[in-house]
Parts: sequence; structure tokens; C-alpha cells
Amino acid sequence: MEKIGFIGLGIMGKPMALQLKKAGYEVSVLDKNKASKELVAAGARSFPTPAAIAQNSDVVITMLPDSPEVVEVVSGKNGVLAGIRQGALFIDMSTIAPATARNVYAWMQEKGVEALDAPVSGGQTGAEAGTLSIMAGGADPAFQRALPLLQTMGKNIVHIGGPGAGQMTKACNQMIVGMTIQAVAEAFTLARKAGVDLEKMREALLGGFAQSRILDLHGQRIIDRNFSPGFKIKLHRKDMNIALAAGKEFAVPLYGTAQVAAHMDALLAQGKGESDHSAIALLMEQLAGL
Repeated sequence: MEKIGFIGLGIMGKPMALQLKKAGYEVSVLDKNKASKELVAAGARSFPTPAAIAQNSDVVITMLPDSPEVVEVVSGKNGVLAGIRQGALFIDMSTIAPATARNVYAWMQEKGVEALDAPVSGGQTGAEAGTLSIMAGGADPAFQRALPLLQTMGKNIVHIGGPGAGQMTKACNQMIVGMTIQAVAEAFTLARKAGVDLEKMREALLGGFAQSRILDLHGQRIIDRNFSPGFKIKLHRKDMNIALAAGKEFAVPLYGTAQVAAHMDALLAQGKGESDHSAIALLMEQLAGL
């Protein structure tokens, strides 16, 4: 089995790395924080720098917050590029700009390394269950090599196309998720102000054409007033920025995306950036005088 280096042990990355370890892969992580110690306790190796991880891995996976972090880990001092070996495979599973993904692909090609952009959807719950949806961009041989690894972390795995295609698909995914949360939040706010039982309304809607995973899970979050993060507003706002930038690049007006992004800006200004993205409901309620 190939040796895996995993960089980025956050809410999503830690359970993803644990899935690989449970599947029997030799996993290496950065010797950095509490999450690293948990992985080491589970049998992972630790190294001080991304370069050292890359030197000791056949496949390097990154799961980081944004484009600047990926660029720094890949091309910065003691970065992945400084240590990765010819013939290795690099997989970035972060959500970053498609243009950045294409740049990383080009850098890896110069080192004789294949690269995939393979962002995920499914949140912390999907990461912990190994049921993420994974959308990959890159060459088909690289995708086929990565597939056994991806199958330990996800269930719906699709090779979208060439470099950057995975990230463009993820941007579209985040647009749909954001606008659907907005729709659920508005509907629940209207129903609540009109005195309708939200539990019963959710139950009725889940049996009809409005049914969705977001109505199911985030609708329950709104009812329970549970806004502890599965996916933070500040990260979803970053993703909406990526989508809006892509809209400008291709001259596509994204009116709904822009509105949801503005609502997320308002929540960030109120200090709610660490809350779950379903907390859009809090803003809707505030605007409705609840």
C-alpha cells in the first residue's frame, strides 16, 4: 500500500486522515498540534515540515482552508515541492480557486508529479462516516491511482475533467448549498413568525418536492437552535468569493450567490463567523423582528 502524507487536520482533515489510517494505509502528518498527536496515537508518523512529509510519502494530500494556505504549503520554504519525489501523486482536497488548482498542477508537472484537485462535500458528518462526495479534476491515470484512497473517504466519487474542474464543480456546489440554506432559513422564519409548528412543517416538506438534505439536517439545526459548526460561515463565505470570482471570469451574473454572500458578510460583521452556515437563519429572524 502506498505511503500517504496528510497535511491539514482540521474539522474535515482529521477524520479523513483517520479513515485512511483505519483502512491500513501508512499515514504521515505534521508534528504540529493536538490533532497531530491524536493521529500519532492512532499509529501515524509525524514529520516537522511539508517537505519532510513529501520526501517520505508516495501520495501527499492537503486539506487546507483556502488558496493562500495551499500555495504556502506547496511552494513555500520547506514546502511540498521541496521534498516531493518524481512519480509521486499530489491530491489537494481543499476548496480553493480553480486558477490556483491549475497553477499547482503546473508546478507539480515540472517536478514529474501528477496532481488532482479533489474537493469534497458532505461536511464533518460525511468526513467522520467516510461518505463524502468527491469531485476530481486532473488526468485520468492520476484519478485511477487515487481512487482506492478516495474510496476510503467518500462514496460518491466523480472524475469531472481536467485540472481545475473539480474546484469549479465545488464552487457550483457551494452556490447551491448556500442558496438552499437561504431558502430554508427564509421559509422557517416566515413560518415561525406566522405561528406554524416548525417540526411539523419540516416533517411535511420532507415528504414532498421541497425535500433536501439541507432541509433535513439544517432544518433540524434551526429548530434545535444548534449552530455549533459543522461548516463555518467564514469558510462558506470564502467559497462564495471563489464562485463570484469565477462568475466574473466567465461573465456569468450570479445574483443569488451575491445575495447570500452579503448575508454571510453581515453575520461575519456580527461576530458569528465561527457559527455553522445554517446560522443564516439568525439573520433572517433578526431582520423579521423575531
